[in-house]
Amino acid sequence: MPIRKIQELSEYLPKEGRLLGLDLGTKTIGLAISDVLRSIASPYSTIIRKKFSQDASALERIIDNEQISALILGLPINMDGTIGPRAQSTKQFGDNLAEKMKIQVAFWDERLSTVAVSKTMIEADLSRAKRAKIVDKMAATYILQGALDFLRNENGGQYAPFLGSNAIDRA
Repeated sequence: MPIRKIQELSEYLPKEGRLLGLDLGTKTIGLAISDVLRSIASPYSTIIRKKFSQDASALERIIDNEQISALILGLPINMDGTIGPRAQSTKQFGDNLAEKMKIQVAFWDERLSTVAVSKTMIEADLSRAKRAKIVDKMAATYILQGALDFLRNENGGQYAPFLGSNAIDRA
């Protein structure tokens, strides 16, 4: 399946169904899941990265078990809006997933997601060890919630200011 622009994703989704958000790191993949009405993102789990085929198999099991309609991958665009090596790697991962699986895939600008989540956890007085265990799935939750909010606002005809990057349009 081709990668979809977030602006057109709703056209290819059933009326109801869960989305899975991914925060793709070099060592782990943080996961978040939405409710079936696509209103709220919740932390789900973290996958320890191995080979692509093993990562994809782990994701495939979750997609099947949770009846996921689409994947939202956080795209780590540079602050100046350009696509660097990490974003290229994420795009390749997304392309490979879309080719391997019959599921919709879209990217979401994740600039500063880990920073925002880390700041919130520090303010909540979580220990460094606790933060390290949950930061990836919390970042995935932040990414997925942003995409859910956009999709909800898009369907209501409202402007979603978060999606202003030309880099996403080129993704």
